[in-house]
Amino acid sequence: MMMQAAPGAGGGTAGLLMGIAPWLLIFVIFYLLMIRPQQKRVKEHQAAIAAIKKGDEIVTGGGIRGRVTKVSEDEAEVEIAQGVKVRIVKTTITQVLARNAKPAND
Repeated sequence: MMMQAAPGAGGGTAGLLMGIAPWLLIFVIFYLLMIRPQQKRVKEHQAAIAAIKKGDEIVTGGGIRGRVTKVSEDEAEVEIAQGVKVRIVKTTITQVLARNAKPAND
């Protein structure tokens, strides 16, 4: 019985390392392909929202498109039609279009 236990004890550390190595490799690949690009997109989006100024054309999370008329710290006033202004929370802005952008069919 003692002879059977001795050979297994010597390979325990190498066996443990070989068991953990695939999981570490999977995590590194997952980080490089999924987490890192998403963090980059979030930073770019936050920078675009922070740089919003009067006159910018934006699209909200609900799909409403309008022109920014006033900007405060947490909110923006957006003109969605001539004479129709709404206040929106800046975090609901999904896209900042080119300044003074014209629709394609005008």
